[in-house]
Amino acid sequence: MAVKSTAHKWQFKSRFRRHAFGWRSQPAIKRVREAASEIRKVARNNRVLGAEGAVAFLEKVSPALEQVDSSSGAIGTAVNNAIVELVEIIASAPADRKTREKWLERIWEAYQDDDIPYIELLGDYWGELCASKEIASQWADRLLDGCRMAWSPDPSLRGFFKGTTNCLSALLFAERHQELLDLLEMEPHQIWDYRRYGVKALAALGRKGEAIRYAEERRCLNDSPFAIARACEEILLSSGLVDEAYRRYGLLANQAGTYLAWFRAVAKKYPNRHPAAILQDLVALTPGEEGKWFAAAKDAGLFDEAIALANRSPCSPQTLTRAARDFAVKNPGFAIEAGMAALRWLVEGYGYEVTGLDVSEAYSFTIKAAENAGIAAETHERIRTLVAAETFGERFVTRILGQWLEL
Repeated sequence: MAVKSTAHKWQFKSRFRRHAFGWRSQPAIKRVREAASEIRKVARNNRVLGAEGAVAFLEKVSPALEQVDSSSGAIGTAVNNAIVELVEIIASAPADRKTREKWLERIWEAYQDDDIPYIELLGDYWGELCASKEIASQWADRLLDGCRMAWSPDPSLRGFFKGTTNCLSALLFAERHQELLDLLEMEPHQIWDYRRYGVKALAALGRKGEAIRYAEERRCLNDSPFAIARACEEILLSSGLVDEAYRRYGLLANQAGTYLAWFRAVAKKYPNRHPAAILQDLVALTPGEEGKWFAAAKDAGLFDEAIALANRSPCSPQTLTRAARDFAVKNPGFAIEAGMAALRWLVEGYGYEVTGLDVSEAYSFTIKAAENAGIAAETHERIRTLVAAETFGERFVTRILGQWLEL
């Protein structure tokens, strides 16, 4: 049984007036997160009311943020994260058809007026927002002519239609798969943002091998190889072809913001693969960047491999120093070698915004680990020999450690 929303005073509404924020992004990001939290809290008790709040937020967010400096991408990321949450709230709300159609009209109007844009991601979720195949099909019919004209072979008719992804999403949700594939044949540039709907349509039709070929064979220069790999990996995993998914796409598909996060993502998705084997494959995929995998190897308890990687190519001295500090007691041998590697790269001039404290900490944590291992004198001499050979720049490390090393 559908549930109706009741009158409710939303706190976020007064904070999201047009041009409510200046150029600084942090206050705006805070308010976006607060609004999402408020809506989420209400939706736990009243899903339709929560969805009503989500629709109101989507109407207000772009006008409120028009003057915010979005160059760093932080505010865009915050809004996109909120959209993903709010789409789920709207899509799952047990609203009657009339209420949902009103929501869609309001969101559509906000989407069309979104000039920055901040809420363009909504197009990808249009089918889910429709929540039923009937409503999705109705929206697909409404938008099809605009898509066909935008992709017309006649240059005088062709142009941009702000509703293309909405249409593709609606066709997919309505399970009008062949019609979706036929429409995509009109698309003149075959870009991935649109073509991925064809991949999903073919997979939904059970033509999974064809879906992978469709993704692979129609690549364009500016297509994201990571996005294509993720789509193909998903198809293979859904077919139970885990080994093939890993071999062909698993490494590239799970690339993350840091090398450590990348390793963890692959290891989590493929738990039957030994961490050492995953690490070896990732290292082979990124020649010349071996040192950047130090933290991943350490995280997996592969200490010998971590030290070997740290010495094969430049590695952050600060990262190595932290390892020397953290393992000075529980694994002093590893800590010593991590500290020595930190000092090596400092001597060779590597490191971001290196300070005298970075140098002195690399030395002190290495010596502390050596004391725990009972080889302080030997390690001190190794450091002295290393630093004495410094030739980079103004011999910064020598100036900092000279008094302790008698240089």
